Amino acid sequence: MESNAETMLRFPAPYGLTVRYAMKANPNANVLRLLSAKGLHIDASSGHEVERALAASIPAAHISLSTQELPHNLDALIRHGIKYNASSLSQLEAYGRLFPGTKVGIRVNPGIGSGIKGKTNVGGPDSSFGIWHEQMASVRATVASHGLVIERIHTHIGSGTDPAVWTRVSNLSLGLCRQFTSVTTLNLGGGFKVSRMPSGESTDVMATGSVIRSALQAFAKETGRELKLELEPGTFLVANSGVLLTTVHDIVSTGPTGHTFLKIDSGMNEILRPALYGAEHPLAIVQVAGADRARSSSAAERSAYVVVGHCCESGDLLTTGPGEPDVVAPRALDAASSGDLLLVGGCGAYCASMSAIHYNSFPQACEALVTETGELHIIRNQQPLAQLWQNEVRVATAGHPSKL
Repeated sequence: MESNAETMLRFPAPYGLTVRYAMKANPNANVLRLLSAKGLHIDASSGHEVERALAASIPAAHISLSTQELPHNLDALIRHGIKYNASSLSQLEAYGRLFPGTKVGIRVNPGIGSGIKGKTNVGGPDSSFGIWHEQMASVRATVASHGLVIERIHTHIGSGTDPAVWTRVSNLSLGLCRQFTSVTTLNLGGGFKVSRMPSGESTDVMATGSVIRSALQAFAKETGRELKLELEPGTFLVANSGVLLTTVHDIVSTGPTGHTFLKIDSGMNEILRPALYGAEHPLAIVQVAGADRARSSSAAERSAYVVVGHCCESGDLLTTGPGEPDVVAPRALDAASSGDLLLVGGCGAYCASMSAIHYNSFPQACEALVTETGELHIIRNQQPLAQLWQNEVRVATAGHPSKL
């Protein structure tokens, strides 16, 4: 994570750079503090994330909020000192009523996206994120009505690797900045794709930076305005920094025309991406001495397995077709037996933070952090089972007195 942070901080922004960690990728306080110590600020996607970052001792001035749901306590959060990007016309109106005559940012949908699938595409006409780029006249009317000053333009298109797309997005975003001469900062969001699989493609950060730098310099030459750049990576910083460690607890077969299934002691309650997106994660068997081996095997032997989770749900599947969550796609792995370990790679982002937590009443798994010197620290304890129902309120119903 520290190395990835250093890479992003070298992004070639000609007139100043702020790198914000998109904390929705992994919001553990230890991760927030580690990246904050490297010089990164925070991008929050909800009021709750803001409060979580504050509780982790992140300075309020280092937190920027862009949210789908207007927080009930937006007034208090703004007064605390955070930055805010209004993500809809109604949000801008609400902010204007609360803080007339002040500076604010706006998140704009530039009209294009670059995600792998619709579920990861956060720009274009099929996305609800941000104010539609053709509605700037309405933005100007709200700004005038409340005496607001637009100081930041924020756009985000999703995960992409093509520098040509980044060039187009930069130019579209700078076109928006031309409409608001008060803008001093352009925020291009995240979308620095990182392949979790060896065969995948990742964003060339420096190549992308080169085209964005050129666009900012051309804008400065044309307008005399040197815009500061903000970026909000999440996946890039943490995805390949984490693994999910599981145990094979059963192996079943559906016959010669079916599949051999590895059942593990984890699943969609800890890693939802395959079931949700058809996302692929690298898998590795670690044979454990003393495991229940039905036959002699060695690490050199390979078998085709379908890896399934422990939830009672047919969609709890780790070996899906690429981008096809409903497709069962066996994976060639080292021969496994009950008791062996299965390591799931690429789990540092959008796994612990985006899981079907408590489904089938499985408690939340523990989390550990390994330092560069090899020290291992538990940063989240295994959740006690009783916590799953501790907030339930028992009521009396016919035949069931409340004391039960």
